[in-house]
Amino acid sequence: MSQALEISLLGELRVRAMGQEIVLPASKKARALLAFLVATGRPHRRERLCELFWDLPDDPKAALRWALSKLRRAVDTPDRLRIIADRERVQFDAEGIGIDILDIHARLRNQAGLLGVTELEDMATRLGNMLLDGLDGAGDEAFDAWLTAEREDVHLAQVEVYRRLATHRDIGPAASRKWQRLWLEADPEGAEAHQRMRSDTSPAGLQRVTSTSGLSSDHVVLAETSSADPADRVRKARAHALRAQNIGFCDVADGTRIAYASIGAGPPILKAANWLNHLEFDWSSPIWGRSFAELSRGRTFIRYDERGCGLSDWDVDDLGFDAFVEDLEVVADTLGLERFPLVGISQGCAVSVEYAVRHPERVSGLILISGYAAGWRYLASPEEQARREAVITLTELGWGTDNPAYRHIFSQTFMPDASAETLDWFDDFQRQTTSPKNAARFQEAFGRIDVRHRLGQVKAPTIVLHSRYDQRIPLELGQAVAAGIPGAQFVALESRNHILVDQEPAWQVCLGAIHRFLEENGI
Repeated sequence: MSQALEISLLGELRVRAMGQEIVLPASKKARALLAFLVATGRPHRRERLCELFWDLPDDPKAALRWALSKLRRAVDTPDRLRIIADRERVQFDAEGIGIDILDIHARLRNQAGLLGVTELEDMATRLGNMLLDGLDGAGDEAFDAWLTAEREDVHLAQVEVYRRLATHRDIGPAASRKWQRLWLEADPEGAEAHQRMRSDTSPAGLQRVTSTSGLSSDHVVLAETSSADPADRVRKARAHALRAQNIGFCDVADGTRIAYASIGAGPPILKAANWLNHLEFDWSSPIWGRSFAELSRGRTFIRYDERGCGLSDWDVDDLGFDAFVEDLEVVADTLGLERFPLVGISQGCAVSVEYAVRHPERVSGLILISGYAAGWRYLASPEEQARREAVITLTELGWGTDNPAYRHIFSQTFMPDASAETLDWFDDFQRQTTSPKNAARFQEAFGRIDVRHRLGQVKAPTIVLHSRYDQRIPLELGQAVAAGIPGAQFVALESRNHILVDQEPAWQVCLGAIHRFLEENGI
């Protein structure tokens, strides 16, 4: 039975076993949960699923457990459990299952130009159905955004099928005109480019056509889509970035599971984890979205979530500096990275310095932003230490509440010049990124970082960038990092923000300096 299981996501969600349709739960949210697990094909944190579908005053965890129990009855069999869940994560085991839209994407990706007319026509018929029809509004805004992005990918696949049929060598003139018309309706720009190419067979003309399908990309662009609305363009581009990134997991020796993601193509560039990142939410961020897109231009951009936050394990015993470094080592080893530039932001700078000293043969360059070599336990005044300890207490008590005042302590010092909209986003982002307990533990752990004795041992070319009026980490701490690393370049940024936002001029200066550094050092 498990080998004959089929799932249709095109049209209404349907599950069949041995050709017989399985009755799914009547609950719209339960069906949406199954569709989300099947389509994404990877583990998700229970807290994340609760927020997507049951962010209510009552018990969302109980609602999730109820939905999973109903779904298990529908898709699990005596010989194979399909709903895999532990204390932290839930995923769907799709091995050996036919999933219509995923199979179509795979065939288009792996069989470029080799598919027959009959198979392409069958794809065109199936792609004419709306993906997950009837599940709109089953979750929160993030679920609806995900569903919109998935449907846009279906449209791209549909355009590609029309293009292949319209230009297929084995199709007759009448059928070719039909598919040409459908292609023109679905993608006027691409179809018209094909018409132009028929009278312009130059390589440039050919490139215009073959690049219109949108099924692959060398880098992420967050400002270019067909929509006339600028906000809508950015939203759709970020949705595609989230869809395009490849997320994986690796296990550290102490049993902690670390989530990592890669996007783009070309030589690798790796960003060390820093607190307040989340592999899924970063792309919608006014802080990280465009920055990560820039770093992925012409490169494979790799990042991972810190242990204790994001998609990595939250329930961890060790939340200390050596564990942070080991996580970076395991990610680099898992991906087989031989030599690469390393980006460190905030406390990620110290982690990057330590890694570069331990593995000088692998780090081709260091890019350190808003960092420090020693934490507040070593350098802060007694008064400042007392304030930090008070904030730790407030964090434990108020981080997880609906009142953003506690988290606002951080947002105001991280980005004092950010817009009210950005600060509101950041407040909510913090709550979703980690637990109150871990938020307090992170602050304590960062205070005990000390790599001052390692700075002089760094061999890689290094650039240090720091906001001149940083309200979180003073400028002199960034200058000290640059002064301690032989030959390091220092760039002061005209900003008060610890984390740069993409609307401020300093952001452009920062990204420009990084690109020049990489180019000048042949990295």
